[in-house]
Amino acid sequence: FCMLQKRKLQLSPEQCSNFYADQYGKVFFPNLTAYMSSGPLVAMVLARHCAVSHWKELLGPSNSIKARRTHPHSLRALYGTDELRNALHGSLSISTAEREIRFMFPEAILEPIPAGQRARDYLNLYIKPTLLAGLTALCKEKPADPMIWLADWLIEHNPNKPKLQHHITEEKH
Repeated sequence: FCMLQKRKLQLSPEQCSNFYADQYGKVFFPNLTAYMSSGPLVAMVLARHCAVSHWKELLGPSNSIKARRTHPHSLRALYGTDELRNALHGSLSISTAEREIRFMFPEAILEPIPAGQRARDYLNLYIKPTLLAGLTALCKEKPADPMIWLADWLIEHNPNKPKLQHHITEEKH
């Protein structure tokens, strides 16, 4: 995993109620919000391929007592104390993760990651033409350090690089 953001905070009972709104009405809800607002927590944004499923696998079952029986090496088995105090939270899905990231890190900018045909279209339209031109130039140049040369070329020829315009304005006195 790559840690993209980390924040230590303490949530109020009201904030916990909002965060766990999908659990509202369940018998453990009051205890959950009381526990989660009882002290500081560390919120993190973790990234990797299939991050949600890999993190859920590391966490193990949400009930720490069950986790000790069925997944003894999971994080909740090792650090949780019971079915409520399971030590760690994990988003259930990508859409839940996006909502929870926005909640814990309101200043974060989440961009949609294209997948399937949208990803192929993006690659064909924006990445392949520039990369093809760079690799062609690399073959013609034959530099001593091709990786560094290509990296510099891509930076220099980035089609998304902001275009700066220098306007000289005359001040009137």
